[in-house]
Amino acid sequence: MGLSRLAALHGVATSYSPSPDVTVSVPDDTVIAVLAALGVDAGTPEDVRRSLVAAESRSRLLPPTVVVWAGEPLPPALTALPPGSTVTVEPEPAGGPPAPATSWKVPEAASSWKLPGAAEAAPDPAELPPGWTPPPYGVHRLHVRTPEHHEATATLVAAPARVPQPPERTHGFLVQLYSLLSARSWGMGDLGDLADLAAWAGRTLGSGFIQVNPLHAAVPGKPTDPSPYRPSSRRFPDPVHLHVESVPEYGHVHDRATLDDLRQDAAALSEAVLNKGALIDRDAVWELKRQALELIAQVPLTPGRRAAYCDFLAEQGQALEDHALWCALAEVHGPDWHSWPEPLRDPRSPATARARSELLDRVDLHCRLAWLTATQLAEAQRAAEDAGMEVGIVHDLAVGVHPAGADTWAQQDAFAHGMSVGAPPDAFNARGQDWGLPPWRPDALAATGYAAFRGLLRGLLAHAGALRIDHVMGLFRLWWVPEGRPPTDGTYVAYDAEAMLAVLVLEAHRAGSAVVGEDLGTVEPGVREALARRGVLGTSVLWFERDWDGDGRPLAPEKWRRDCLATATTHDLPSTAARLTGDHVTLRHRLGLLTRPLEEELTEDVTGTAEWLALLARLRMLPEGDGNEEAAVRAVHRFLRATPARMTGVWLPDTVGDRRPQNLPGTWDQYPNWRLPIADPEGHPVTLEEIAASPRLHGLMEVLRPAKARTAPPGERPA
Repeated sequence: MGLSRLAALHGVATSYSPSPDVTVSVPDDTVIAVLAALGVDAGTPEDVRRSLVAAESRSRLLPPTVVVWAGEPLPPALTALPPGSTVTVEPEPAGGPPAPATSWKVPEAASSWKLPGAAEAAPDPAELPPGWTPPPYGVHRLHVRTPEHHEATATLVAAPARVPQPPERTHGFLVQLYSLLSARSWGMGDLGDLADLAAWAGRTLGSGFIQVNPLHAAVPGKPTDPSPYRPSSRRFPDPVHLHVESVPEYGHVHDRATLDDLRQDAAALSEAVLNKGALIDRDAVWELKRQALELIAQVPLTPGRRAAYCDFLAEQGQALEDHALWCALAEVHGPDWHSWPEPLRDPRSPATARARSELLDRVDLHCRLAWLTATQLAEAQRAAEDAGMEVGIVHDLAVGVHPAGADTWAQQDAFAHGMSVGAPPDAFNARGQDWGLPPWRPDALAATGYAAFRGLLRGLLAHAGALRIDHVMGLFRLWWVPEGRPPTDGTYVAYDAEAMLAVLVLEAHRAGSAVVGEDLGTVEPGVREALARRGVLGTSVLWFERDWDGDGRPLAPEKWRRDCLATATTHDLPSTAARLTGDHVTLRHRLGLLTRPLEEELTEDVTGTAEWLALLARLRMLPEGDGNEEAAVRAVHRFLRATPARMTGVWLPDTVGDRRPQNLPGTWDQYPNWRLPIADPEGHPVTLEEIAASPRLHGLMEVLRPAKARTAPPGERPA
C-alpha cells in the first residue's frame, strides 16, 4: 500500500488497462526502478516509508507551474489561496523595456474569478478580483505571500484558449523528404526540393500544405541511424538537408575544381539511386556536403549576412552553443558521449569549457550550419506562402531523442536515465515496444517552467505553418521501460498535461501555426477530448476508421470527425496500392513478420479491403466495373474528400503508385527502412520532375483540388 501511495504521488502507475474490461498490475520492481529514475528511493519498505513521509510533508502553497487560460476560470492553485494573500506577477521579458510587476490581494470569493476572453482585451471589471491585471500571453514568474508570511514562487503560463486553426478545407502532400530526389539533388531530397515541391503544388494543384518527416539532427555513426525518429537533437535541424548551391557564399568559393568534383560525385550518387537500384546513402551524401560546406565556410560573410548570423547566435543562445560543441566533440571522441573522457561528459565542467576554446573553429562551423539550415527552412516556408498555401510546411516532432545524442548530453537533468519510452502490449504487438528513447522527467520539466519544451517548440515552429506531434498522447503520459527489461515490464508515467498543452498552445499562438497530433493506437480516455478543446487536430487513417462501438464496419464519411488530418496511409503503414492489392501481407510474410498463417492474414486483409471497396461503390465513388488499382486509389481519396476533415493528406508515393513502405515496423536490417526513393508501381525510382509531370498524379489530384485550381494533366487540353 505504501509503494502504491508513493508511486501515485509521483505520477507512476501501478496498474494499467489495455482495454476497458482488463486491468494489468505493474511489477513492484518496475515501480521501484521508475521511482529511482525520478530520484525517489523505494528499494526497501523502510525506504518507502521515509520517501512517503518526505513527499507528504512537502506541502506546497503553489505547484511548480500554474496555468491560466484566456476566457476560463482561474485554476484551483489560485482560487484556493488563503484570503488576504498577496499575489505578484512578474511578466516575461518581451524584448523591450521590462514590464512592471503587478500585485493584488486575494478576496474572500476567490472561486468566482475569471480571466477575460483575451489578454489584450479590456476586461469587464466585474469579472476580476480587486487589483488583478490579466497577464499577457507568456511565461511569467508568480509570487505568493500569505497573511501568515508563508511564501512561494512558481511559473505562470498564460495561454490563449486554442491554437490557431487551419482553413476550413485544405489538402496537401505527405512526404519523407530524403525520398524526394530531383535532377539537382545530391543523392537524397533536400530543402531546395522541398521549396520547389511546395511552389509547384501550391500554384498548380491548389495544395495548402506539405507535411515532411522530422528534419532533426541525427547522431553520426558508421552507419548513421537513418530513422528520422531517433535524432541526436530535436531542437536543431540536420544540415544534411541543405541544398548546397543555394547557400549565397557558394558562388564565391575559390577552389572551384574541388567543388566541381564534389558535384560530380553527388551526381553519381543520385544516378546510382535513380537508375542502378542503390539505396539512399545518408552518410555518403553528408560526406560530400560536409566537404563542400567547409569550403563555403571559408568565404567571409558580407556585413549584412554577418549581422544576420550574429542575430541568430544571440537568439539561440546557450542551446545552440551546447549543440555545436557536442557536434565538435563527437568528431573527436565519437558520437556516444557516455564513452567520452569523464570530464567532458559534463557540459558545464572546466574541461568542457577548455574544449570549447580549443575547438572554437569547429564549434563556429556547426553554429553556421545550423543557421544556414534554418535559413533554408524559412525559404521553404516562404516559397509555400508565395505559392498561395494557406498552411505551408508542416514539420514533424519526434517523440524523443537518441540516448547518446546532443540533447541528452546538454540537458542531462531533464532526462530519466536508465529508462526508455515505448508502448505496452496490445492487440497488434503482444510483446510491447521499446523505442530506445529516454523520456523527459516530468518533475524536472515542471521545476524549470518547461524551459526545454518551450525552447524545442519555439525552434520547430519558427518556420512552420503547422506542427505534427508524433505520439501526441505523450503530452499526457508515456510508457517507461527500465533498461534491460522487456517492454511488458514497463509502466505509465504521467505528465502535467495542462501545463504541456498550455506551453504548446502558447508557442503555436506566437508562431501563428496550427498543430496536428498523431493520436493513432491506444489512447487514454479523455485525451482526444482535451486535445480537441485546445484546437489540436487529430489524425484519422481511412483503414482504421470503423464503427468500433457498433457493427465494426467502415465509418461513413459524414461520421468522421471534422478537426483532423484525414489520410489513407502514413510513413509506418503500407502504401494505398499495397493495401488494395495485399502486397503488404506477402511482404511481411517474406520477412517472417506474420504471427499467423499467411492464408489467415490474407483472408482477413481481403475481407477488410472488400468492405471498404463495397462502401466506395455504394457511394458511387468507385465507378461500376472499374476495378483497376489506379481507379481504386482515386476512389479512396474521393472518399477522404467527402469527409468533413479540415485537412486531407495525400501520401506522395501514392500519386505514382509506389507499393513499397518507407518504414516497416518490427524490422531493422531485414528491410531498407528510411532509405528508399519514391518509385512507380514497378519499383523504378521517379524524380520530382517526373512526379510533377505524372498523368497518374494529376488524375488523382483532380478529385481533391479546388475547382479554381484545376488544370489539365500534361498532354491534355483543359475541358
